[in-house]
Amino acid sequence: MAHPTQLGLQDATSPIMEELLYLHDHAMLVVFTISVFVLYLIAFLITALLTHTDTIDAQAIETIWTILPAAILTLIALPSLRILYLMDEINNPHLTIKVIGHQWYWSYEYTDYMDLAFDSYMLPTQDLTPGMPRLLEVDHHMVVPVSSPIRVLVTADDVLHSWAIPTLGMKTDAIPGRLNQTTFLMNRVGLYFGQCSEICGSNHSFMPIVIESAPLGNFETWSIMLQSSL
Repeated sequence: MAHPTQLGLQDATSPIMEELLYLHDHAMLVVFTISVFVLYLIAFLITALLTHTDTIDAQAIETIWTILPAAILTLIALPSLRILYLMDEINNPHLTIKVIGHQWYWSYEYTDYMDLAFDSYMLPTQDLTPGMPRLLEVDHHMVVPVSSPIRVLVTADDVLHSWAIPTLGMKTDAIPGRLNQTTFLMNRVGLYFGQCSEICGSNHSFMPIVIESAPLGNFETWSIMLQSSL
């Protein structure tokens, strides 16, 4: 969960988010290097040390500032494409969950597990207990087993929504009449928060997402207890 004055990205909870953090650091290093180089050239020109005509119009410099940007873009594009394909890869998921966006709450269906379905609403402030985050806690968590590949089918019932969990590196649009597919694997136990990331109406800010990663035994116990209570 994000905290006040946080400047960096949230810690990774999935292998995909770890790769995204590496790509972010890689791209920031390239951006920083280019910025320093450009500032150096500007300062150099201001001091009138680079005003010789032969230097400014030299074919060698023309060639360099054409090839160098292409090489830099390739340096960024290749790892970016690799992560793009990794995010699209879905191999033998252990569990499939259907996520449905509504105005303004989420529904979850574990139909290939034990025909389990429930709605998830944000808890109002007066119902919170100490330690619960305001505007992020919900009455029913989406619980998944840790270290298991999970496939998620995302759609909407009314308008456009977006199912996003920053610590997983996930953001999938929920579109009425269409199923979007994504996958994730949580590598540690815990609670992870997200929110709808598509402006979907007056209560857009009040449909949070909570994923709870639990050991397999705890997940099975939770599913049995929830099914008996519904």
